[in-house]
Amino acid sequence: MGRWPVLGLTPITPLFTTPGAGLMSEGILFIVSAPSGAGKTSLVKALLERESALGLAISYTTRPPRPGEVDGVHYHFIDEGRFLAMIADGAFLEHAQVFGNRYGTAEARVREALARGQDLLLEIDWQGARQVRARFPAAVSIFILPPSAPVLAERLRGRGQDSEAVIAGRMRQARDEMSHFDEYDYLVVNDDFDQALADLACLARAERLRLAHGAGLAPGMIEALLAD
Repeated sequence: MGRWPVLGLTPITPLFTTPGAGLMSEGILFIVSAPSGAGKTSLVKALLERESALGLAISYTTRPPRPGEVDGVHYHFIDEGRFLAMIADGAFLEHAQVFGNRYGTAEARVREALARGQDLLLEIDWQGARQVRARFPAAVSIFILPPSAPVLAERLRGRGQDSEAVIAGRMRQARDEMSHFDEYDYLVVNDDFDQALADLACLARAERLRLAHGAGLAPGMIEALLAD
């Protein structure tokens, strides 16, 4: 199991819990999207290891696990029938179909985490991001871009998992996904991994310093400073 909070796996620690603190207690919802091959998964993993206040919402998917992926850690791997039943039950905050596989995020777990003050990150595509923003207008959305199309294609080939025909299809899909970049609050270009990671960490920290999110202050601090 990873060292970061994962919904349903690790207890959630509230960020602000003192009554009368005068600060917003809800956590911040971060959305991170990127085309396949842009490095999103690696960046998110590194960010979660670096930012202990961030939790990860694990998505449900109907696709088979890739080598090294663990059920309940990377995704909840379920079959088509169960996924469709969850849709019928209204269990998903968002869901989409990508490359013939379904992906979705359980709404109840997200709302419970945010209510407890947990900053939460969703790794979802632009379709899911659009659905989440409709329900959580205050969500902070970040789109990760590759430095160029040739670099993206080379990264896809470097995985050694797909044929040239599949890679060509992923490149077409990537162009469609990247066309939605202007729906996001922030853009991060993953040319240099360390710089892109630093940019993501900077964005997370900056959002916590917003007055609406408590400005990163300890509970009761403002009241104590203004007291006679």
